Amino acid sequence: MTWVFVMLLVFISLFKILVTCLPTGVVEWMTSKFQVHSKLDAAGCAVTIGGRRLKGQDHKQFIEDFNQAIFMERYYIYPGDEHLYLNPKNGGSPFVIDAKKGKHDVRLFVYRYDDHIDVVKQSKKKTAAYRLRSESLQNCTLETAELV
Repeated sequence: MTWVFVMLLVFISLFKILVTCLPTGVVEWMTSKFQVHSKLDAAGCAVTIGGRRLKGQDHKQFIEDFNQAIFMERYYIYPGDEHLYLNPKNGGSPFVIDAKKGKHDVRLFVYRYDDHIDVVKQSKKKTAAYRLRSESLQNCTLETAELV
């Protein structure tokens, strides 16, 4: 009986040490699974507005500004109300970002307002909405943008 207790104590101690001393890469991988606002790779995504694709330096700058945006809050979407977030009344024409996250395709709709940015993320059957803060995205103009 004493050996069982000693072995159990050793296993629990090893497990505790392993969990509290995980390498940085493992911790980042585990936390990235639960991130709402994940970072995008400029090479692996396409940005469109009004059906026209953004390209060149404007594309890279938009993705960089999107990645540096500050996450503010997440909206709870009630089942059946997804269409209200995908087509807001005063949202205007959204930026649509098609990207790949792992094996899954993700579509992000970015709606700009004067004081914030709303993002609606669609992947498979899931829809998530959240608010960002980014001065450069809020003040983005498209007059000089390269569109295809």
